[in-house]
Amino acid sequence: MRSVENALQLEIPLNAQYIRNLIMAAHGVHDHIVHFYHLAALDWVDIVSALKADPKKTSQLAESLSNWDQNSAKHMKDVQDRLGTFVKSGQLGIYANGYWGHPAMKLPPEVNLLAAAHYLQALHYQRRINMVVSILGSKTPNIQNLAVGGVANAINPENQSALNMERLYYIKTLIDEVQGFVKNAMLVDVAAVAAKYADWTGYGKGVTNYLSAPDMPMDTKGTTFALPGGYIENADFATFKPIKSFNDEYFRNGVKESIKHSWYKGDWNKHPFEETTDPNHTGMQYDGKYSWVKAPTFNGKPAQVGPLANVLCMYAAGHAGTKKYVTDMLNTISAVAGVKVGPAALHSTIGRIGARAVRCAVLLDECTNQWNALVANIGKGDVKTFNAPKFPSGEIRGVGFHEAPRGILSHWAVIDGGKIKNYQCVVPSTWNAAPRNGSDQPGPYEASLVGTPLADPEKPLEVLRTVHSFDPCLACAIHMVDAKGKDIITVKAL
Repeated sequence: MRSVENALQLEIPLNAQYIRNLIMAAHGVHDHIVHFYHLAALDWVDIVSALKADPKKTSQLAESLSNWDQNSAKHMKDVQDRLGTFVKSGQLGIYANGYWGHPAMKLPPEVNLLAAAHYLQALHYQRRINMVVSILGSKTPNIQNLAVGGVANAINPENQSALNMERLYYIKTLIDEVQGFVKNAMLVDVAAVAAKYADWTGYGKGVTNYLSAPDMPMDTKGTTFALPGGYIENADFATFKPIKSFNDEYFRNGVKESIKHSWYKGDWNKHPFEETTDPNHTGMQYDGKYSWVKAPTFNGKPAQVGPLANVLCMYAAGHAGTKKYVTDMLNTISAVAGVKVGPAALHSTIGRIGARAVRCAVLLDECTNQWNALVANIGKGDVKTFNAPKFPSGEIRGVGFHEAPRGILSHWAVIDGGKIKNYQCVVPSTWNAAPRNGSDQPGPYEASLVGTPLADPEKPLEVLRTVHSFDPCLACAIHMVDAKGKDIITVKAL
């Protein structure tokens, strides 16, 4: 969508920008809550150990860290009893397949019980923030309201069939409800876990070139953003260079992809506008092709993308909210660990998880900011949400980018005579899961695993911790092909 709009140099109405921003911010909050509690936390939290906890001590620990109103001893005892029922039944249900009792698990029982309690609470709050996406986008995750030129949401404060004030105030209620959980439970839990696994600030560093997109455009042309982005080289904040607009040549010219080690025809290093995607599966070749994922580079080097890259770039850019939440989290970690922990600790496996929690809080604040901007603009009498596109007869090219939950997502479109001539996606997990590039430099996953200790090679929990810290999505990173060369799906544009 943004790639086509960029090719057309099409301006987007302010209301459409704010609605899109609200959807993206709410989706990011949902994703980050789910990632920590329901996808990654159990790499660190031993659910079975929580049965040994003292609920009163768990409550005292929780209340010493925040004023969250669901941390009572009674609540902790209720959660412990529910866990006990699972264990006694011999069917752990949602807690099955964990590495319970693994020697790398070292949280005290009380911290395990606290995390288990908030795991269950998170099921409610991730659903509540996802309702913002469904209200504005008609459904989730595959929203239906986006169109080249804006959104399909009709705004009429007095019409029950349109986006009206009742719907908008319900959205605000949902945002406010989730604020309490993220600020008083999630941020604290992540800090507590990080403090108990302080040694993990020394593992998982990998690639320290960080690439992040500016996002939440606040004007019709995409030249002003609520959240900054850019590039940091070799973990040095002094090298930070911002990406300033959707038309910034710094980003547009800096991206290339290599297929030297990927299962596609040829051995090239090309700009996305010039790429092809012709599958050529050779089987596993340790010194040749070994992945369906292409290998992106920025200015010729691999780059890590995702919440850590985003938070570090926003921090380097001086974004006030990011600096506050990073400082607060590091202070909490330091207090629990009993030793001063600084920003350098973020360049690690546990740092990626901490940065995701920080970004969750930043995005939640941005939900409120975007809601205020939308309501204020409607209050001025502006209800426009769409500008119709007009396609020229010749060739045009455009790139659209977005800071998705897993990192910078870019789409590259070559359009000729109103029809797509070439379309390439360079998605977050492509950056992070990349094989070695044309210069044989490893991608972030590969680089981050070097030096990781394994307590039990038959149960490589430590490897999962680091890979899960990126929130991998290989379904996004690869292209689906049929082994016999048959079409999988054909789409006809009317």
